Amino acid sequence: RYMLDGDSKLQVQWEKHDESSTNTVEDENANSSIPRAVSDFVLPAGFPESVSDDYLQYMLLQFPTNVTGWICHTLVTSSLLKAVGVGSFTGTSAAAAAAAIRWVSKDGIGAFGRLLIGGRFGTLFDDDPKKWRMYADFIGSAGSIFDLTTPLYPGYFLPLASLGNLAKAVGRGFRDPSNRVIQNHFAKSGNLGEIAAKEEVWEVGAQLVGLSIGVLILDTPGIQSSYLTLTLTWLGVRLLHLWFRYQSLVVLKFRTVRLT
Repeated sequence: RYMLDGDSKLQVQWEKHDESSTNTVEDENANSSIPRAVSDFVLPAGFPESVSDDYLQYMLLQFPTNVTGWICHTLVTSSLLKAVGVGSFTGTSAAAAAAAIRWVSKDGIGAFGRLLIGGRFGTLFDDDPKKWRMYADFIGSAGSIFDLTTPLYPGYFLPLASLGNLAKAVGRGFRDPSNRVIQNHFAKSGNLGEIAAKEEVWEVGAQLVGLSIGVLILDTPGIQSSYLTLTLTWLGVRLLHLWFRYQSLVVLKFRTVRLT
C-alpha cells in the first residue's frame, strides 16, 4: 500500500498474503520421518538450521559407539569384581570390606591422571579435537587391558587396577575437553547448552542399551565359566567400538583440521 500522510510524505506498507505457507508447514510435518515428540526430545530446537551440517550424522554414529563402549565397561567390571573375590572363576570369595577398600583405592590413584592432563596439556585440544578424541579411546582401551588382567593376578589387584584407572583417567582427560570443542562446533546458533543437553540424551540412551546387552552377554554360560571367552568377547566389541568412534570423527567438518 502507498499512503500519503498529512505532511505530504509518501509511506509504503508491505502486506503479504500467502495461502500456501500454512500448507507448506503442514506438508513438512506430515512428511517428517521422525515424530515431533521424539525429535523435540533428542534434537536441538530449530534443527537442522540451528546446528552444523555434520551434527546428525555424527550423533547417529556416536550412538553405537557409546553402546559398544558400555558393553566393554560391563565386561571389564566383571573381571574387576572377580579379581577382588566376588564370584571369581575359581569359586573363591573375599571379605566385602577388603574388596571395597581395594576398589576405592584404585579410583583415588586414577584421579591423578585427569589432574595431570588438565594442568599440563590444556592448550592442545582447540587445534585438533578429533585427533585427541581418538587418542582418548586408545588410551582408555589400554587401561581396560590392565583391568582384564586382574583376575589372572588377584594378588596384584591394586597396582594393576590403579594403572588401568590411571590410563582411563588420562583418556577422560583427553576426551572431555575435545568433546567441548566438538560441541562448540555444532552450536551454529550459539546454543551450546542445548547441544550438550541433547548429547546427554543420546549418551544415556546408548548407556542403557549397552548395559542391557552387556548383562545378557555376562549371563551366557560360556562367558561365566571361561576367562578366555570373556577376553575375546571384550576384544571383539572393543575393536568395533574403536571403528565406530573413528567413523563418527571422520564425518566432522572442521575448517582447518582433518583426522585423515
